[in-house]
Amino acid sequence: MKVEIDSFSGAKIYPGRGTLFVRGDSKIFRFQNSKSASLFKQRKNPRRVAWTVLYRRHHKKGITEEVAKKRSRKTVKAQRPIVGASLDLIKERRSLKPEVKKASREEKKKADKEKKKADKAARKAEKAKLAASGGAKVSKQGAKGAFQKVAATSR
Repeated sequence: MKVEIDSFSGAKIYPGRGTLFVRGDSKIFRFQNSKSASLFKQRKNPRRVAWTVLYRRHHKKGITEEVAKKRSRKTVKAQRPIVGASLDLIKERRSLKPEVKKASREEKKKADKEKKKADKAARKAEKAKLAASGGAKVSKQGAKGAFQKVAATSR
């Protein structure tokens, strides 16, 4: 004996009961009675019709205590190294005290400033050397390879 299930209400349909509805796209719907068929054809949502199985499931009705909440396992975060930084380096950096972090940052800033100053001085010295050697003054565009202006000559 094959027991079907109502497409709308979710109720059991025993042999010799109910109706069959075949939609234009050849999908088959079975209904236990005209009440569920009518509501289906009115395009009602079975989750909003209080007596349907879908409503009861959606609103968690009639669930026994034995099927209580499932225990969810907490995920354990695993530390993994990143490209360019090993695991012990990451842990070491994380464990640094804020004062030490701040001091190292200040030290780095100072070193960068000094390097920038030295670079600027080197550039200035090179520019002065170029000017002293008697090199013709070249504009930025000229240095990039722009055409030289030709001085007008009179006849």
